[in-house]
Amino acid sequence: MIKMIALDLDNTLLNSDKKISEANTAALKKLHKAGKAVVLCTGRPINAIWDWLKQLGLMNEKDYSVNFNGSLVIHNVDKKPLMEKGMKRDHFTHLHEFCEAHNYPLDILDFNGVYPINDLPLSGYEKRLGGNMHFLHVPFAKIPDVDYSKAVICTEPATLDKIVAEMPAQLSKEFHIVRSQPMILEFLKPGIDKGSALDVLLDHLGWTRENLMTFGDAENDLEMLASAGVGVSMANGTPEAKKTANHVTVLDNNHDGVADFLKTYFAKNE
Repeated sequence: MIKMIALDLDNTLLNSDKKISEANTAALKKLHKAGKAVVLCTGRPINAIWDWLKQLGLMNEKDYSVNFNGSLVIHNVDKKPLMEKGMKRDHFTHLHEFCEAHNYPLDILDFNGVYPINDLPLSGYEKRLGGNMHFLHVPFAKIPDVDYSKAVICTEPATLDKIVAEMPAQLSKEFHIVRSQPMILEFLKPGIDKGSALDVLLDHLGWTRENLMTFGDAENDLEMLASAGVGVSMANGTPEAKKTANHVTVLDNNHDGVADFLKTYFAKNE
């Protein structure tokens, strides 16, 4: 029996206008009211998804979110972490050296805001992310000594293609590297992903992967698609997402693909 529905945001639950449609909202609110846990799984911090959490009514005592692509599991109501796994500043030294040598931009995120590294080229991340986020432009040597959730290279897709093809083995050992969007490459702590974060939450609630349904479209969703009893790729998902999932929506993210799948699945199965 499905007890938890976990959803990626960009190109999955969100349409191209970065909105949750009325149909998707209604479908998820109905299931949440019926007792299903609805969990947003995103690379963003909770402040950047707060309006969507309120739109979906995910403000009950048992409501949680997965943030920073799995580095944080947080209790929505009081924003207290259930799980938080970060990295220290020195962890990013080789990544900064790589970006400096090739003139690539770099943004480093703690669990509250973003540090665009201004001794490197300007990134497009701030413009793309927006939301209720704090951005502090600093040189790498000046970022504070706190715990960090991830780093991001945000640049043109063709440049990211080149970066991925030429990624130094050292960086591949030091990070779990995923491409969350065509313009965004993310560097996470090894072993961190949305699937592992959902395992923590399932264990906390006393459920198993067989109780989990997930929706995603991209590389950073693969682990949670693979680990779920019902893993659902969007019709607009990457070939890897469709191959990893055991279901594919009929409709894409701009045509209420999530709502359409939920309505059909639960009409047949519960």
